[in-house]
Amino acid sequence: MMNQSNPQDLQRESKEESDIELFGIDEVRSLVQGSDHLGNEQKVVTRFPPEPNGYLHIGHAKSICLNFGIAQANNGDCHLRFDDTNPVTEDIKYISSIVEDLAWLGFGSGKPKHFTSDYFDQLYEWAEYLIKNGDAYVDDLSPDEIREYRGTLETVGKESPYRERGINENLELFRKMREGEFEQGSKVLRAKIDMEAGNLNLRDPIIYRIINVDHPRTKNSWRIYPTYDFAHGQSDAIEGITHSLCTLEFEDHRPLYDWLLDHLPVSIRPKQIEFSRLNMTHTVLSKRNLKYLVDEGLVSGWDDPRMPTLSGLRRRGIPADAIKTFCVGLGVTKANSTVEMAAFDACVREYLNENAQRRMAVIDPLKIILENFEEGRIEQLEVENSPKSESFGTRNLTFSREIYIDREDFMEDPPKKFFRLSPGKEVRLRYAYLIRCKEVVKDTEGKIIELRCTYDPETKGGSAPDGRKVKGILHWVSSHDAINAEIRFYSKLFNTEQPGKSAELIDDLNRESILVHKNCKLEPSLLKFGCEETVQFERLGYFCKDTDSSQINPIFNRTIELRDTWSKLNPSNIS
Repeated sequence: MMNQSNPQDLQRESKEESDIELFGIDEVRSLVQGSDHLGNEQKVVTRFPPEPNGYLHIGHAKSICLNFGIAQANNGDCHLRFDDTNPVTEDIKYISSIVEDLAWLGFGSGKPKHFTSDYFDQLYEWAEYLIKNGDAYVDDLSPDEIREYRGTLETVGKESPYRERGINENLELFRKMREGEFEQGSKVLRAKIDMEAGNLNLRDPIIYRIINVDHPRTKNSWRIYPTYDFAHGQSDAIEGITHSLCTLEFEDHRPLYDWLLDHLPVSIRPKQIEFSRLNMTHTVLSKRNLKYLVDEGLVSGWDDPRMPTLSGLRRRGIPADAIKTFCVGLGVTKANSTVEMAAFDACVREYLNENAQRRMAVIDPLKIILENFEEGRIEQLEVENSPKSESFGTRNLTFSREIYIDREDFMEDPPKKFFRLSPGKEVRLRYAYLIRCKEVVKDTEGKIIELRCTYDPETKGGSAPDGRKVKGILHWVSSHDAINAEIRFYSKLFNTEQPGKSAELIDDLNRESILVHKNCKLEPSLLKFGCEETVQFERLGYFCKDTDSSQINPIFNRTIELRDTWSKLNPSNIS
């Protein structure tokens, strides 16, 4: 007969905090400090256990902030442990990227602390321990047969015909598996629990499988590898982890986590606590889907600035502190939910508004000749680098007879309430003077190629001594020392709020998620900024230098707009 408990009941049985639906960082600290399984002298130890089969994304950032943050808040430790139990999908490049991302976020020493592969010998001994106690057996069923025998939520599982093998036979077969005497997929080691359990994870789960692939670290020493379910709790115990903080998809695995700890001679008893993972609109936070985008060439790589990977966000100019502020602000919930991308953008925008210096750049340059400014004359204007703090200092701007403005800031026949430049109209040049348009110069095809203007020398700094009011304020760059640059505008990678839900993932791609502008004109001081220093281009948004940039060919990526325009353009996509 099937056990009376259903999977949902089993989840509730082990959920000590089932009455808590929402708790923030302070509440988690209290939960950790109040755990009765800690001795008086035992400190809090958490862990962050990424699998090195892809790059970290912003969803991982939430887990990183929580695991490292809880440890720091309680004067404890957080271990970076690579779950390298599947050599088929793992790569050294992923390890390097994860270490780099953690260091960028401000966590970790820059070196991995632990690998699950460090414990392969101990894990193997514990597997034999289970066999010797009659709690594990070698199964010859094929993968398809194991799935069939497992049953479903509505039907009980069926015991394998190999379940009652004797202990000595199981030990002999398991040792031969280790020596590589069997083909991959021909045998597995399974824990002997309960094929009628309401929780499918307890229906004799696989704990070792044959993988005839060399491991990045242990090379060809092993032909069998533990599953994550088997390695997870035991690695926690070996390292003295007190709190194993996991996302909610591991909640159903907690009974197995506890069963293995109950049946093995471990000296430390970690406690698993689940929290909801981070889900965001208009993106995908699945390494499988992100790898698909990379492998199919739909993005330039894992660090494409449109990707939600930490390396992609960093390349786009998102500051690490803004990401941490966002993650901490989310709190810790026990209910799955989806965060609007606009909420993340707002957090980034708020941070950059306070912490980014300001410069001027012209995307689509239109030349202006100031007819009453002497030819060859150069004037230096001292201007502030940010109105938010004097600590950012000042810089000198070159002002000359020939300057550039953005083409969209001029209209020959403007509508009402167009407060920028037009024939006969006066505008302010940011930090400089008031100018007035006298003449429009066009080429043979009628395209505007130049504006002839005059400046008012009595209006230095942009204000008129006679008190006349001028509403339009334009950014500009002097042609005397302007640098040519490429500027890339990025927007959301997907058009739909939940990509891949009602269509193929590729069908939801935003085909206009990148727009490249060539021959832009920038202040020369922008060449001094590093690739992770985000700057506000006045009136245009926040930008940072791309990693492909050079002194000869500078490239800047738009980090984010000055204000949210997506919701206005796509109101149907906002819930």
